[in-house]
Amino acid sequence: MHLIKKIAAAAALTASLSGCVAVATPTLGLVYTNVRAPIMATENEAANKQGTSCATSLLGLFAFGDASIEKAKRSANITKVSSVSYDSFSLLGAYGRFCTLVTGS
Repeated sequence: MHLIKKIAAAAALTASLSGCVAVATPTLGLVYTNVRAPIMATENEAANKQGTSCATSLLGLFAFGDASIEKAKRSANITKVSSVSYDSFSLLGAYGRFCTLVTGS
C-alpha cells in the first residue's frame, strides 16, 4: 500500500510540473511532445539553406536561448527567406526545447 502511495504521488508531481515547461505547439502530450509545424511561407522558392535557432527550458525554473528568426537566418547566412517552421519538444514537463527553422537562400 505504501508503494502505491509513492507511485501516485510521483504521478501527481509529474502531472503538475508538465505545465511548467509548456512550449508552443499545435498539440501537446502530457508525457512527451515532439512536433514540427509551419509558421509562414513566402513566394521565394529557392531554399538551398536551412538555419536553426533554439531556446531551452529546464524544470520550468530556467529558460535560455535565442529562438528568433533572425538568429536562424544568421546561422545559415540566409538573406531571402522561403519558409519558417518550428520544432517543439517536451519530456515529462522537466525539459522543453523550442527551435525555429528557416529555409531560404
